[in-house]
Amino acid sequence: MNTNEERFDESDLSDASELFDAADDAALDRARALASLLDDGVELPIVGKVGLDPALGLLPVSGDIVSGVLSLYIPLEAARLGVPMTKIVKMLGNVGVDVAVGSVPVLGTLFDIFWRANRRNVNLLEEHLDAEKTE
Repeated sequence: MNTNEERFDESDLSDASELFDAADDAALDRARALASLLDDGVELPIVGKVGLDPALGLLPVSGDIVSGVLSLYIPLEAARLGVPMTKIVKMLGNVGVDVAVGSVPVLGTLFDIFWRANRRNVNLLEEHLDAEKTE
């Protein structure tokens, strides 16, 4: 055996597992931050919490496209974390509904305030990660 070769140590597996858990937590934190920014980052007196998504919806067509593209980050991160395709499709459906209905003038902006597709998608991601940790 060459003296430069390292031996496999089972403790390396637990270290790797901790790194993966930390990476999952960091990804979840990024997804939560984006959801907060887009869906409920600002408290308004009458309406309650709103985010950038309804504000972008005030820009005809382009605002909804921009918020839709930003919203795709959460399903992308979920796919990278191993979320099942059925949940990814549901997340994409949430984004699709948000973009489609959100693009309707006036009504779409009101819809964006209450639909909160990104918060829904983060909840789906959290469900998956919680279930994975209990296994």
